Amino acid sequence: MFGLHSFTAKIHAANARNQVVYKTIPGMTDDTISADQSITKEDSGSFSEKNNTMNIALDIIGGKWKLMLLNKIREECPMRFGVLRRKLPHITQATLTAQLKQLERDGILRREAYAESPPRVEYKLTEIGKSLIPIMDSLCAWGEDYQRQIRKKP
Repeated sequence: MFGLHSFTAKIHAANARNQVVYKTIPGMTDDTISADQSITKEDSGSFSEKNNTMNIALDIIGGKWKLMLLNKIREECPMRFGVLRRKLPHITQATLTAQLKQLERDGILRREAYAESPPRVEYKLTEIGKSLIPIMDSLCAWGEDYQRQIRKKP
């Protein structure tokens, strides 16, 4: 029979093997977290303030599909939902719909539904969305440079 003592011992052993290491938190005396190494409110506040704008941007455009969606829409703006599905065949319809709704909610895209049969829905970049174009250009250029550098390595 599986005893509580052996279960507890296995949990402690697993925790010791899978100890999380944090090296970037100010005020830590070594590479592991323990009860006597708490982060002060001052430290966590300043860290949060420095990264707040980056977190906002990543919340809006981060994730696996959002930048790819935006890049496709900017190539052919406005873009219909069905065309997006064909251009990004690996994304599920549910994920595509959710990502488009989030981008619309955040003011990056504008959705226009036309009362036609069959229904037609188009997505366009808003002015805020258009402000991401130079950023997407920079990311594409960085990706190309990165690929060239990796190919050069022996």
